Amino acid sequence: MKPTFSHLKSWLYLLPAVLFLGAFMVYPLIDVIIYSFEEGYNSASQTYFGIGFYNYSYVLHDPYFLQAVKNTFILVVITVPLSTVIALLISAGLNSIQPLHEIFQVIYFLPYVTNTLAVGLVFMILFKKTPYSEGLINLIIRWFGGKTVDFMDGPYWAKMFVLCFYTVWSVMPFKILILTSALASVNPDYYSAARVDGTSKLRTFMRITLPLISPMIFYLIITGFIGAFKAYSDVVALFGTDLNAAGMNTIVGYVYDMLYGDSGGYPSYAAAAAMILFAIVLTVTCINLLISSRKFAVKN
Repeated sequence: MKPTFSHLKSWLYLLPAVLFLGAFMVYPLIDVIIYSFEEGYNSASQTYFGIGFYNYSYVLHDPYFLQAVKNTFILVVITVPLSTVIALLISAGLNSIQPLHEIFQVIYFLPYVTNTLAVGLVFMILFKKTPYSEGLINLIIRWFGGKTVDFMDGPYWAKMFVLCFYTVWSVMPFKILILTSALASVNPDYYSAARVDGTSKLRTFMRITLPLISPMIFYLIITGFIGAFKAYSDVVALFGTDLNAAGMNTIVGYVYDMLYGDSGGYPSYAAAAAMILFAIVLTVTCINLLISSRKFAVKN
């Protein structure tokens, strides 16, 4: 079938987007894949001495990278489910407070539009010990009779707690906004029918509300996983730029260090680490999409 004028016109409309995606997404991805296999690549002379899997082998045996993978997975496993559940509970509460619904939405959304580094500095003041203060959180712990903890420079679990706490707090506003909109879109006739049948509020929430907003919940889970795997600015805001020394680096932080940090100048290692991150995110996203599609298929 010959292309009609309308088909050509449609492709003409798509051309700017196709060119943009090709120049800024497809080409860089292909370039990174090539870099990841070039052994001993020198960015100054644009030369390399071989093609192979040495870069991947080096990265996978680098203790800094393994620590970054551990930190990233702990952050993902803790913050994504926890933030989604808390956001769902808050959204359900907001949905039942109609007079102040919009005001509370604005209040909860404010952290989302606040500068990440500025918020990170506030959290440092709350948790960091200094020669003049032990931090507000330690003052509260001491007030209840507990022992103070050096959250920013102390044990690993304390630093991970601060990072997870900050991450959950920073991502919740977006999730609350999405979930409150999803809850508001549920047809009230379902709730009226449930009240007529004498169904409890908990059963109504589990049997009516959750299934109807489940597509949005899965969307937030998938985007949450992707966002958590790309965490870097939050960690820098809390622990500074020398994340390897703090033991709090992430995979994205490792890639940045290999390019521009103190151990920088190794674009091949950075490319290999980036491809490993890409493979992890793609795998997790596909698993989530497979689970969600099967769940919706069973419902239908």
